[in-house]
Amino acid sequence: MARPRNFAEETVLAQAAELFARMGYNGASIDDLLTATGLQRGSLYKAFGSKRNLFEKVLAAALVSGWPTRPAAVDLLIVALKELASDDTPIAGLCRQAILESGTDTAHLLGARLLNHLD
Repeated sequence: MARPRNFAEETVLAQAAELFARMGYNGASIDDLLTATGLQRGSLYKAFGSKRNLFEKVLAAALVSGWPTRPAAVDLLIVALKELASDDTPIAGLCRQAILESGTDTAHLLGARLLNHLD
């Protein structure tokens, strides 16, 4: 019989989102994710399958309605566009859908957010 989860998925997604937004996808190691979430390696892989699958869940959760008003969501979109979208069709699709549905000047929004990181 499988053991029940001892963590709230929403909490883990929020912790992973903060780490990915701050360090980027490539910069965040599995060990960093384990430290940030408090999960054991086996629990992380059992729940999410891989770092990439975890990132996709984090990104999908971040890019819900109103995402342009949330700086962390914009940071995750930037990470996805810079590090994954060119080679990962599902990630590119999430990015494209969010941008098309945002109703905002996304280029200006992304540029402004990138400039904010220079300060």
